[in-house]
Amino acid sequence: MNPKERVEELRREIERHNHSYYVENSPTIGDREFDMLMKELEELERAHPELDDELSPTHRVGSDLTSGFEQVAHIYPMLSLGNTYSVDEVDGWVSRVKSSLPGEDVSIVGEMKFDGSGISLIYEHGRLVRAVTRGDGVQGDVVTANVKTIRSIPLQLHGEGWPDLFEIRGEIVMPWASFERLNAEREFNEEPLFANPRNAASGTLKLQNPAEVSRRGLDAYFYYLLGENLPCDTHYGNMMAAKSWGFKVSDAMRKMETIEEVDEYIKYWDTARRELPVATDGLVFKVNNLRQQLNLGFTAKSPRWAVAYKFAPERALTRLRFVSFDVGRMGIITPVANLEPVLLSGTIVKRASLHNEDIMRTLDIHEHDMLYVEKGGEIIPKITGVDVASREEGSKAVGFVSHCPACGTPLVRVEGEAAWVCPNKWGCRPQIVGRVEHFVGRRAMNIDGIGSEKADALVSIGIIESYGDLYNLTEDELMRIPRLADKGARRIIDGIRASLTVPYDRVVYALSIPGVGETTAKKIARATGDIDTLMAWSREELEAIEDVGPHIAEAIVDFFANETNRKNIEKLRAAGVQLSLPEVGSEGRSDVLGGKSFVISGVFSRHSRDEYKELIERNGGKNVSSISKKTDYVLAGENMGPAKLEKATKLGVPIIDEEEFLRMLNVEC
Repeated sequence: MNPKERVEELRREIERHNHSYYVENSPTIGDREFDMLMKELEELERAHPELDDELSPTHRVGSDLTSGFEQVAHIYPMLSLGNTYSVDEVDGWVSRVKSSLPGEDVSIVGEMKFDGSGISLIYEHGRLVRAVTRGDGVQGDVVTANVKTIRSIPLQLHGEGWPDLFEIRGEIVMPWASFERLNAEREFNEEPLFANPRNAASGTLKLQNPAEVSRRGLDAYFYYLLGENLPCDTHYGNMMAAKSWGFKVSDAMRKMETIEEVDEYIKYWDTARRELPVATDGLVFKVNNLRQQLNLGFTAKSPRWAVAYKFAPERALTRLRFVSFDVGRMGIITPVANLEPVLLSGTIVKRASLHNEDIMRTLDIHEHDMLYVEKGGEIIPKITGVDVASREEGSKAVGFVSHCPACGTPLVRVEGEAAWVCPNKWGCRPQIVGRVEHFVGRRAMNIDGIGSEKADALVSIGIIESYGDLYNLTEDELMRIPRLADKGARRIIDGIRASLTVPYDRVVYALSIPGVGETTAKKIARATGDIDTLMAWSREELEAIEDVGPHIAEAIVDFFANETNRKNIEKLRAAGVQLSLPEVGSEGRSDVLGGKSFVISGVFSRHSRDEYKELIERNGGKNVSSISKKTDYVLAGENMGPAKLEKATKLGVPIIDEEEFLRMLNVEC
């Protein structure tokens, strides 16, 4: 293949992977493989300048901009770093830096490259005033409200000596513990899993609900200080100062003088990083002296005074024992590779999801194949390939099942998707158990004492046939469950009684309507007001609800058209479960705000931001995240964001305080 053909092929492939990563949020290759493709393209374009194209992927920085957020330009561009993949390449960079600064002492700062989402924070007079994502490097999304929920980020600085105005850059990360908990919830709800903590952190940072951001447990590490009148003329000194002000700066940061120290640093962290509570994908090396950084300058895309070293993903080869097929509560069949146990990134891996039939077919797995398993920055093990050379002679390809492994019902293919589903929703035990387990879950009905084992026992023994039967349980019936003592039975009964106070929106979520997650359930509950309205609404009426598209609307109509589901609703009604929004007085539902759109900014004294959002929606208004000509009002509290204030003033959007807002609702202040 000649250079022109290879360049065109690489550009197509890179753009395809960019689309999978940035648009579909579903990366199809690892970071290292992507970097290798980009590096090859850069080298070919450098060697053949006649093939350069302004639309080449090498001419742009990856973007995380989102239409739902206000966007602002960075004070200083957030450039990406050049990557290296070997100790020799890092040593070569150190040598070039030293030769570019002849006769000068050059110290290098080594630090962790945390695998998260880049962030820029602006502080004025010691207070956080704005948080902006990296975006495309030139401008980013304003996510201040979400960043304020991250408890490791100081809202007001400690100590002394900070400039009146400065910028600090860091990485928003999701610790392994938070990531595992979030994916366990998503797996249970049969929602797509996040591939790695980086995707989870980035996705969380773009949520429109700060309360949900807070719940997910993000963290942040900081690595660079910018501005006038910085406390030190060295990078290391500035970061130690930032640490004294309350910023989380990694203890791994180290100042080094020689190439030998740099090499030892790489060797140490190549292993020690696996003990860290957050994901890392490499190291970063920076020239310590700020004057020397200025003298070294920048290329078009990255600083010459810094470089990244990328860790190789950890990979293991192990034998396939067999492929099993799990049945989820929505009937989706998931193939799982059961493996000979192998140690990978500090944990023993025995199972890895194969996701669906299409992925199985692509991998072309045969019986007892030797499979490559990889984590490399991802907590979820994945099968990345097959060692075909070691394949047993005559081994057969592993096929996808045609019938449900639990109940034997012929499977059906979901139109337009790769999923196969068991349609026997009311006779397939794993689906029934899954719905019961979901119903009693903490974020649904929160019935204490019923976990996966007891849910399975309740269905298997025949004590209940669906979650609606839970409300007729007695302690005597519960005692039929093996190894359940009197105290455990009473705990379950008490939990069932307590669930009668669970609000209507969580009941909607608990029903296991296909496609209706926790956030969508809240919007459905607010729009319908009660279960009878929800059951009676047409597809068209349901589609008018925010986040409810044609597929979810159809799933809701089909759900309530089913006689078993309607009987369950009646069992819940008879038991006294909350099947409507509460009747409230002056803060109740009305059309006082008549379709007006509001942007909320600042800190309030009478109600929280979430409570004001609730009031706006309950009174016919709409919450929007960014100010435009179509915005009717800005509801402003103390410390309103300066960017929002400037934009509202420029566009002539009325700015009201909370007293004025409450008067609009005829609420006494």
